[in-house]
Amino acid sequence: MTAVSKQGKFTEGKLFQQILLFVLPIIATNLLQTLYNAADMMVVSLSSEVNAVGAVGTTSSFVALIVNIFIGFSVGANVVVARHIGAGDRERAQKASHTALIVGLFFGVVGGGIGIAVSRPVLKMMGNTGNLLDLAVKYTYFYFAGVPFLALTNNLIAVFRAKGDSKTPLIVLAFSGLLNVGLNLFFVLVLDMSVEGVALATAIANVASFLALLWKLSKDQEGLAFSFKRLKIDRKELGDIVAIGLPSAIQSSLFCISNMLVQSSIVQVNNSVCPPDSKYQPVVNGASAGTNVSNFVYMAQNAVYQGALTFTSQNLGANKPKRIFPIAGCCCLLVSIIGVSLSSLIFLFKDPLLALYGVVDGAEGSLEALAMDAATTQLIYNSLPYFLCGFMEVGSGVLRGLGKSFTSMIISLIGSCLLRVVWLLTVFPAYPTLATIYVCYPITWALTAVVLHTCAIVVINRKIKLGRNQ
Repeated sequence: MTAVSKQGKFTEGKLFQQILLFVLPIIATNLLQTLYNAADMMVVSLSSEVNAVGAVGTTSSFVALIVNIFIGFSVGANVVVARHIGAGDRERAQKASHTALIVGLFFGVVGGGIGIAVSRPVLKMMGNTGNLLDLAVKYTYFYFAGVPFLALTNNLIAVFRAKGDSKTPLIVLAFSGLLNVGLNLFFVLVLDMSVEGVALATAIANVASFLALLWKLSKDQEGLAFSFKRLKIDRKELGDIVAIGLPSAIQSSLFCISNMLVQSSIVQVNNSVCPPDSKYQPVVNGASAGTNVSNFVYMAQNAVYQGALTFTSQNLGANKPKRIFPIAGCCCLLVSIIGVSLSSLIFLFKDPLLALYGVVDGAEGSLEALAMDAATTQLIYNSLPYFLCGFMEVGSGVLRGLGKSFTSMIISLIGSCLLRVVWLLTVFPAYPTLATIYVCYPITWALTAVVLHTCAIVVINRKIKLGRNQ
């Protein structure tokens, strides 16, 4: 076993400062990614297609259903590589990182192919019709063509973060994001493209991100340098990555299925106030804009989840389970600060923010007013209580870092996904409003967070007791 450099190891020292310094670049990275995604919708709102924003928004749950599969496996890569680094085993960390890239490529190619093949029937099943359906399908075709490079990029980011480097992904994604925005403007404003233009720009930016991160990893001086000669599957590392990543992938995908049901319910509300063949679909467009704005809160909090995952994994690998209690506490404090402050700012400035997506208020009863009401409802019930989702994410990250990915999956699926589906199938038909749809989110977040943290406490105490008896 060869010792790795102490740089990027979080098994000693002041935790809050270390977590904050590690998380801040990830927050910036995630917010930049969200900003560039928002730029897609902002720029596409300038196209000649009036339902372009709604079309892109209505695909989000379906796209995430495919994408979250390989994101789940990148979580497995993060945990396994970080654990080896915490234990000081460079050789196994290197084998795990190269195995993770092959896994990412495989699921990226398969996921992209499946996405293209089933886009139209799935989006139609969700209630999309006419022009909205055609635009949504066109967007997904171009988007899924770039998914293999997105999968590889996510696995490379996982490797960098596992070794304590959260700055390199920030720099790379900042430049590729600027490329994305520039191409958006070129394709939509110069070439007069619409949803296909922003999807194509995203695909090209994903290729650029992958190439830059791969080149940077090939220059690594801490024993994790990428090499085509080392690019092969290690069965032991593959088993560990799958054991942790598969439950995460399943959980994320099933969450997306419940969110697809949410999207279908939103379409039902839209159709109840506006004919399906109407030129403008106000509720769909307004809800899509509100969701896109709220994503800034989620992605900022998700950085703390990444911190909980990496810090827990490294300290477990170093056989220091006692440090995991303050890790969880520091992460919960951070998501509280981030969630409350960012949500409040977004709601305070919601009018100018929503105007960037073409959603502006109008006379009472007008299509514009319906779109604004839909966006505002989404922000009230989802954005403002988003810190509860942060607590849930931290609990899930700690459990996965402890190697209890399957436990995290079961708790999250029952507490959030299943309860959400039951709510939509029982309560929503009785009270078919947007408020009824969205209020199930904070309820399920809070319930799931309590159970996840309770289980984490039990597991940590067992690890401490086991260490004493050895």
